[in-house]
Amino acid sequence: MTQSTPKAGNSAVELGQEATVPIPGAARGGPVSHAIFRLARLHRMLAGQLLRRIGLHPGQELVMMHLWELGSQRQADLVRLMDSDAATMTRTIRRLEQAGFVRRRPSPTDKRASLIEPTAASQALRREVERAWSQLEESSTAGFSDDERTAALHTLEHLEQNLARAAAEAAGAETG
Repeated sequence: MTQSTPKAGNSAVELGQEATVPIPGAARGGPVSHAIFRLARLHRMLAGQLLRRIGLHPGQELVMMHLWELGSQRQADLVRLMDSDAATMTRTIRRLEQAGFVRRRPSPTDKRASLIEPTAASQALRREVERAWSQLEESSTAGFSDDERTAALHTLEHLEQNLARAAAEAAGAETG
């Protein structure tokens, strides 16, 4: 059961909709940020449910997508591609390796590095990941017209650019 969101600027209640959780008073200065948090939580929860059916955890499928698309990669390159950290990537690769979806092999050009490559077993997984992501997309955009999907994607990209810029500026202020 959902609860109505207390009024705060252009809240969901004023738009005739209900939020899944109420906006706490301390978050009233950031209704968009609160909505992003709720949306991300629900999206990750549904993604987790869909991925568990095929033996993955959220984030692992993204590593596999990069490997399927680009082929073998150094772990450091996966960290950069995913905007991750080394410890998280190490755990993710280890779990994927234990599941038989990736393997490590020595880099032919750098004796200190190993390459992470998708296994033949991961190819069947690819079709399942694609199905899960299609289902996640359909659930996320149910009832949207093509124009609404395009507008939502544009808005999300704009939000991402704003946050990436703010994060870079904050990182620069910390080091400068």
